[in-house]
Amino acid sequence: MMHGNSTLARLRTSVTSAAFSSALLAMTSLVYAQPVHSGGDHVEAGPGGFADLAEKAGPAVIGVSATVAAADDDDSPGHSLGPDGSDQDMPGQVVPGPDRRGGGNMPKPTETSIGSGFFISADGYAVTNNHLLAGSDTADVRTNDNKVYKAKVLGKDSVSDLALLKVDGRTDFSYVKLADQSPRAGDWVLAAGNSFGLGNTFNAGIVSARARDLETGPSEDFVQIDARINRGDSGGPSFNVQGEVIGVNSMIVSPSGGSVGVAFAVPADTVKTVVPQLKEKGAVTRGWMGAQVQSVTPDVAESLGANNRRGAVVVGVQSGGPAAKAGLKRGDVITSVNDEPIKSANELTKKVYAAAPGSSVKLAMVRDNAPNSLNVTVGKLAQSQAPVGLPK
Repeated sequence: MMHGNSTLARLRTSVTSAAFSSALLAMTSLVYAQPVHSGGDHVEAGPGGFADLAEKAGPAVIGVSATVAAADDDDSPGHSLGPDGSDQDMPGQVVPGPDRRGGGNMPKPTETSIGSGFFISADGYAVTNNHLLAGSDTADVRTNDNKVYKAKVLGKDSVSDLALLKVDGRTDFSYVKLADQSPRAGDWVLAAGNSFGLGNTFNAGIVSARARDLETGPSEDFVQIDARINRGDSGGPSFNVQGEVIGVNSMIVSPSGGSVGVAFAVPADTVKTVVPQLKEKGAVTRGWMGAQVQSVTPDVAESLGANNRRGAVVVGVQSGGPAAKAGLKRGDVITSVNDEPIKSANELTKKVYAAAPGSSVKLAMVRDNAPNSLNVTVGKLAQSQAPVGLPK
């Protein structure tokens, strides 16, 4: 978990008139990215510019807005606390609705969530972030020629923070392709989105890390991007130099609520796995074990009286769940799943999610400093059981 002043921020922007003015003022203080130079003799040259790529990919990038239930007031726009108490925020935007302030028998307050997305087919299928849509079944989509379309929300997945939209009535939308090859650290990237609700905006940077495990709730590994990704950019694509989508922008590191140039995107490989299920059945099927786990850190290993141990320690077992029925106990240290070693709680969670409901998984573990093992019949993860470490 990340605590302290460095906070993970979702990119859904909050815009009242005052906040919007603040956002515009903040934009005037942004510093343009400078070229990256290297003294190495064998470094592949970067692009001479991104104008051609922006022109080619721009028409597929959309602004997304939806009416959602209002969040509780807090100290900064679009700001919320994660269930673990950590301070988190989003690169999207929230505009208070007309019944934001009321009392008595007034309707439940609403607000307009503003973010980004992109078309993945000519007939109007589009990807965005789940946290932008909250409980909404529809969204408004604005294309780069300033036309607005009504979109259906076909499916949402809180674990990956992905959602699938469908705009009917046209079969000639510009669209982009998901990358087949994972990016490498150091690759150029062009992030696109609806910054501050202003319309299509592009920011260049690099992939600074792959498979970043944030341990904030979801088990997904993120692509870390060093680029000025701002509020309003949630759900927007990050492109490689070939114009393929390598990730869906989801979070930023935000000590003060603004962008400091460090962002996280859901990898294209995850999008390829999740979107077909959202299209087919509106949700993603995952395995469920009914246990809370955390990674074995040096401090945890010391408290358990173990040295150089890796894996996931069980910190809680849900009564009546698959793990409890199999005999898993608090304090057990799980070291492998189906004879495949795991290094962290994140790896364990991903393997359980990937297991088919009703299947059996073998857990090797250490209990009371002695090797042990058991088989768990995996259940089906319900939406209410899905982690929500990344807030709406």
